[in-house]
Amino acid sequence: MCVEVLMMAVDWAGYGYAALVASGGVIGYVKAGSIPSLAAGLLFGGLAGFGAYQTSQDPQNIWVSLAASGTLAGIMGKRFYNSRKIVPSGLIAGAR
Repeated sequence: MCVEVLMMAVDWAGYGYAALVASGGVIGYVKAGSIPSLAAGLLFGGLAGFGAYQTSQDPQNIWVSLAASGTLAGIMGKRFYNSRKIVPSGLIAGAR
């Protein structure tokens, strides 16, 4: 009898990106009292984390990660273009 062990690759980069986005929202709230930063950080961080989970289960299932990171890159890229401030908009836009 042959026992086959399936090893699934964990999307550590995706989970790290999710943590970066969520912690950025929390930091924005703590430093400036910005509830929209907190909400957006937790929403997009949660979506990125869910996308990392899906990619860990099936490496071909990239659509949630792609949508979350693409949307966030567009929003933060525009903010970076307008403000020229590296933190937080340039950091998040460049992270993905």
